[in-house]
Amino acid sequence: MPDKSTSSEPAAPAKQAQAAEAPPRKLYSIVKYGDPVLEKPTPVNKKFDAELAQLAEDMFATMYAAQGVGLAAPQIGKSLRLAVVDVSAGKNAEAKIVLVNPEIIHAEGEVREEEGCLSIPGFRGYVIRPQFVTVRAQDLKGETFEIRGENLLARAFCHEIDHLNGTLFLQHLSMLKRDLIKRKIKKLRKEGEW
Repeated sequence: MPDKSTSSEPAAPAKQAQAAEAPPRKLYSIVKYGDPVLEKPTPVNKKFDAELAQLAEDMFATMYAAQGVGLAAPQIGKSLRLAVVDVSAGKNAEAKIVLVNPEIIHAEGEVREEEGCLSIPGFRGYVIRPQFVTVRAQDLKGETFEIRGENLLARAFCHEIDHLNGTLFLQHLSMLKRDLIKRKIKKLRKEGEW
């Protein structure tokens, strides 16, 4: 899920020293609409190891580079039940949320807002989502937790969990709007621009 606000601040010397010790972050290419991995439900993840933790950090780096606030594993071509969310767009380290095997267990309210997707760049549409959601998920160690989201955070949770279920935001649009976007993408693909 893309974000419109961006900020780049120089790293403080202490942060630069830490970065030298941290493993380099891999930036993945984001899979675009049309790739079958985006429309396939992901299996439950049963492996919680250093590889999964590394992938989550790489997903945050990829998401920030693409100016997003959420990214699901299928969007980088991996059929894993893993998503990362940070509605602060990297401005607050405590806002980073990793969701393994997430499910929405409670939703309330309704908000109609414009939404986009990193896998469908350049296209947006109005989608009705719950105003509040409670998500049950596991962390990178396999510990179960619950988290409540409101407004943009609730929308990001719903959007990313949809990805893990093989659903794209296009499916929440009117048939007319969805067909219009699909036709435009088909034209871009024909012109070699997709």
